[in-house]
Amino acid sequence: MTLSTDPDVRSLLTGFCDDAAIFPPGNLALESAVPAHREHLASGHAGLVGPFIVSAAALPQLADLVDADERFEVAVTVPSPGEVSSVLATADAIGGVVVAALEVVVPEGVEPDAVVPALAEALAGRDGIEVFVELPRDDRRPAIVKALAGTPYLAKLRTGGIRADLYPDERELGEAVSTLVEAGVPFKATAGLHHALRNTDPSTGFEQHGFLNLLAAVDAAQRGAGTDEVVQALAERDPEAVTTRVRAAAARGGEVRAAFRSFGTCSIVEPHDEMADLGLLTLDLNPFEGNDE
Repeated sequence: MTLSTDPDVRSLLTGFCDDAAIFPPGNLALESAVPAHREHLASGHAGLVGPFIVSAAALPQLADLVDADERFEVAVTVPSPGEVSSVLATADAIGGVVVAALEVVVPEGVEPDAVVPALAEALAGRDGIEVFVELPRDDRRPAIVKALAGTPYLAKLRTGGIRADLYPDERELGEAVSTLVEAGVPFKATAGLHHALRNTDPSTGFEQHGFLNLLAAVDAAQRGAGTDEVVQALAERDPEAVTTRVRAAAARGGEVRAAFRSFGTCSIVEPHDEMADLGLLTLDLNPFEGNDE
């Protein structure tokens, strides 16, 4: 499938969808998810696809699923900054596995000023690995954002989960987006972004953020909008209004994606198809034909 060219939204979508197939609610078995990821990378929507997300606990299982002579890029979720070194050592021992990113949780008891030094020590001498620090939803968040500013490390926002209370409302998420953009800290998002647009899940009643709404909100924040306008972009449910915002953001897509790196999704096909239904993709050729990435 090819991307719409009026305007060209390619810069907004390249590598936008990290493959979180093994995580809830998809829960695809690892032995099925790995070949499925390869199929995505060989498909017409390959340009949308980011790394395969795997937990640190499941990482050793890739030894039996990845060929030593391939390049299988992964983003590894890590339970704490203190476990980064051991996770990297495990990955180094698995032929064919390349760590493209780490997603590091900051558990209770870890002080904000300890995060960056721990990461710097564990990653000394290693280049090319993006490190996303998951921002806790507690009073440590502002201090962690401040600590990340001006460093190579990025943030991770959790935007949902298997319970309603795991979904931040528009105000909480909007404030986080505004804060990160103002601080110059890029981020990725994970969990709950099951659809392109803001919606109410019919089976659970959960209020779910849309991944296109989040793109529009980042664009608004970068353009100098106040938090109220950012919140409004997250709350918008009208398809035409959201896609209009996204097409406007495409004019400065590189800047928007420099701030909002990607989102984790347990389905690659569903986001792709929803964007096609919204007219952001059309149904012909490879969307990233001629793209060197």
